[in-house]
Amino acid sequence: MNIIRNRYFYFLISLLVIIPGLIFLIINWVNTGAPLPLGIDFTGGSLLEIQFEGSRPAPDVIQDAFLKSAPESDPIVQPLGEDSYAIRSRTIDDATKGQIVSELESQHEGTVTELAFSSVSPAIGAEVTRAAGIAILMAAAAILLYIWYAFRGIEHAFRYGTAAIIAMLHDVFVVLGVEAMLGYFLGWQADALFLTALLTVIGFSVHDTIVVFDRIRENSHVYRRLNYETLVNHSIVQTLDRSINTQLTVMFTLFALALFGGESIRHFVIILLVGIFSGTYSSIFNAAPILVVWENREWTNWFRRPERSRA
Repeated sequence: MNIIRNRYFYFLISLLVIIPGLIFLIINWVNTGAPLPLGIDFTGGSLLEIQFEGSRPAPDVIQDAFLKSAPESDPIVQPLGEDSYAIRSRTIDDATKGQIVSELESQHEGTVTELAFSSVSPAIGAEVTRAAGIAILMAAAAILLYIWYAFRGIEHAFRYGTAAIIAMLHDVFVVLGVEAMLGYFLGWQADALFLTALLTVIGFSVHDTIVVFDRIRENSHVYRRLNYETLVNHSIVQTLDRSINTQLTVMFTLFALALFGGESIRHFVIILLVGIFSGTYSSIFNAAPILVVWENREWTNWFRRPERSRA
């Protein structure tokens, strides 16, 4: 099985997946001033979860109650299970929240129960945004230094850390692109759980990449006479079953949670599902092939015309 031979085809697939996501990131930025629809964890605001006895009213009823008590609240209503709603809005105080609940009670025949209410100030949201960016940058730097140190015994150890970072960025862009499309079409917002999913994806991606790279390091001492491209391909094939089986186990579990786990964690689970699939792909079809491209310095021939053979 010669996986490395088709490396540029795999790179093309990655581009075809990433580019639509980048387009939607730009569209969101133009429309809202942010590449992703951000939840109250990042922008500040309030979250109210309410439960209705019997059949719940239409979302328009919830929005009208919010706008009547807080005209500038800009509520976003999302179903939560079969009898509840989660409403995200601009920051409202306890008194306004009480008016909203009372308004809903007056319009609904059954009992209206407040499940949860929380508010985040814009200052805290901005601090969370900065902390998220710093966390991702620190993770990338730590990964680069760790792999560089762990592979110090082989030639060009720096390349392994750089290739792992490129594969990690591939997964980050895939996740961000999918989140941008989900936000555009379904109104999903990036919140603290999304950040947790993104950092988890980074960990899974790097872990799988290191497994492949470690096998390359071991084989470089055993198969000294093999050329580098054959060595890398052999290492990928040796780890292919382990990588796929491990990730499939996780993905089957996440798929079950996405179907039956409920609305409250579905967003988190779907982002994890997409990210882990992307991490498995990038570790096999992007990270190791990048090493081969770098070793052969193939970029020197990308824009050259092929030499004509002499008759």
